[in-house]
Amino acid sequence: MTATTTARAPAGHARTVPLPVVAVYGTAALLTAAGLASTLWRGLADPRIALAFGVLITVGELARWGALPGEREPAPLGAAGALGYALLGENAGQQTGHGVLQTVAVVLAATLTGAVPHVARGHGPTLDHLVRRILTVGFAAICFQPLYASGELREHLGAGPGHALLLLLLLVLTALCDAVLAAVLLRARTRHPFGPLLRDELRALLHIGSAVCATGAVIALGVAVAGLWALPVFCVPLLLTQVSFRRYAAVRTTYRQTIASLARATEIAGYTRHGHARRVADLSRAVGRELGLSGPELTVLEYAALMHDIGQLSLVDPVPEGATALLPVAEQRRIALLGGAVVRQTGVPAAVAMVVERQADPYREQPLPARIVRAVNAYDDLAGESASASGPLSALERLRLGTGHDYQPEVVESLARVLSRGGPAPGGAG
Repeated sequence: MTATTTARAPAGHARTVPLPVVAVYGTAALLTAAGLASTLWRGLADPRIALAFGVLITVGELARWGALPGEREPAPLGAAGALGYALLGENAGQQTGHGVLQTVAVVLAATLTGAVPHVARGHGPTLDHLVRRILTVGFAAICFQPLYASGELREHLGAGPGHALLLLLLLVLTALCDAVLAAVLLRARTRHPFGPLLRDELRALLHIGSAVCATGAVIALGVAVAGLWALPVFCVPLLLTQVSFRRYAAVRTTYRQTIASLARATEIAGYTRHGHARRVADLSRAVGRELGLSGPELTVLEYAALMHDIGQLSLVDPVPEGATALLPVAEQRRIALLGGAVVRQTGVPAAVAMVVERQADPYREQPLPARIVRAVNAYDDLAGESASASGPLSALERLRLGTGHDYQPEVVESLARVLSRGGPAPGGAG
């Protein structure tokens, strides 16, 4: 059980907030308050440098245009600029004096400034994004600024390769800190296993995250040698990478939409209930996350769940309400094999077709994604079959009774946990 605290909602209803979220947000709030108070009291140190990096971070936030929902780092240029400012010790050979608290204040102000147009359109950054930015930048600055200001780094490492390696090490630690924060916040809100969530975040570091860290280090080193003129020079490659990544992500989104449209063919033809494929896909993904599947495995699972009934298009007489779970096992297998053959003709990865083909096999012979699709499909079929209020409960009980041969017990119990947290509701007869 995740520890929670109770807050009072505006409407007067109790609202529970997980304690890890309160702790993370509280730490960010304290750091923000300290940074703003210190900067307002003492004034800006090195205002030209603060303005230059503030503009860079603001431009990075403005470049969030076209960011896709759920994108892990929608503003990589802003993140790289913030990290570069946190790890900046010199400007053209002259030591800087902005320190930790001013770093936090400048990054916060620039991030909020760049977010204004997005907020006006209703697509602003989430609080999680802002909190993680503050904490990761604060972490990097705390690790670097006091040590550099004391002169120990210059004495022991100088300005050569040792200094560059130190910056890379600090950026790796900062990236790991950000990944842990992201996984903690997701775990607190979704109650999915922490391990797979952290694994997905760490895997993301190998993509755009590595480019952000490398650019942050190059910015800090470049400005230290060449001055602020280095900022636009070293930011162009990351900006081009961001554009290319957005195009790739847009292609993947179109691909997913094409699969979803193809999956709806059974609903349009009247073979399955309205929304059945989407419900099975959403619930299967939630169960897969509960069982620890990684990001690529969840994608295969989602595609297979969307297309699991496509074999019904080959039937002369539709199955009543499309409920294949109520058919004899031999008929279920025939439909599954037909569906797999259709999927293989669509250009979808072979792993998706394999899951569709094997969804009706005895669970001990199935891969885990096929076990999930079979159990979730049966749940939606059985729950939709009953018009009584106890339909979902009765469906879950029937799945538990079938765990001897048809459904893996761990999958059924994971499904029960997801449903207890308010998973997708079974639909009616459409």
